[in-house]
Amino acid sequence: MDFSGKTFWITGAASGMGKAVSMELAKYARRLIITDRDKEGLGETAASISEMGVTVHSYMLDMAETESINDLATKVLAEGISIDGLYQFAGISQRSLVAETPLKNDRRIMEINFFGVVALAKAILPSMIANGGGQMAVTSSLVGKFGFPYRSAYSASKHALHGFFESLLAENSKNNIKVSILIPGRVQTNISRFAIDKDGREYGKMDPGQADGITVEKAAIQIVNGLRKEKKEIKVGGRELLMLQIRRFFPALYYRLATKIKPV
Repeated sequence: MDFSGKTFWITGAASGMGKAVSMELAKYARRLIITDRDKEGLGETAASISEMGVTVHSYMLDMAETESINDLATKVLAEGISIDGLYQFAGISQRSLVAETPLKNDRRIMEINFFGVVALAKAILPSMIANGGGQMAVTSSLVGKFGFPYRSAYSASKHALHGFFESLLAENSKNNIKVSILIPGRVQTNISRFAIDKDGREYGKMDPGQADGITVEKAAIQIVNGLRKEKKEIKVGGRELLMLQIRRFFPALYYRLATKIKPV
């Protein structure tokens, strides 16, 4: 994929990997559309992009609100903007046991991490096809490939993304639609701080393993390189990615390791 002169839409652009990827893409793109529900952080990202001489459109967007997602997509497309790449980073995690997590929390996580992501993809896909193709990327996780303690709904939402977007790719490869699924391991973002506990409140702290992860800037370089190569799965992180191989080739070892995770 040649990023030069393209228009990209990035969700979750106020912070973390979404912001870092936005800044990395601004080195090549003609125009960026950035969205997030964090007004202040979104403004800071937009200002940084503008300083690089790139046209940027920023919009407040809550991925839990399907109607707002559809309305914004309709508005952007009505302005004659052609989306070359849709890269979705917005999401929410959890830190709670299955037995103590109310179903409303599971639904909330699925609404943001799965249905919101799907809604935006569905809203943009027809125009991409009409324009001769495009690229989509969605953010899964290591635990989108296997289950993990204290992440049941989060893990389920990421598993669901694999099934949906692999299907989307299979249906639309003939339409020149490229799909990449990002599989981050430990990256220094605020996702654990904003994860919800059993009461639906913010967890409020960064996991030790995550604090030792790679920076968002390094993650962004890995992601953009993978997008440029149109990889179907883009692994992001360091040594922890070895867990993917352990789960695949040594499942008994994975199950043993998973039971030894310390309580949150």
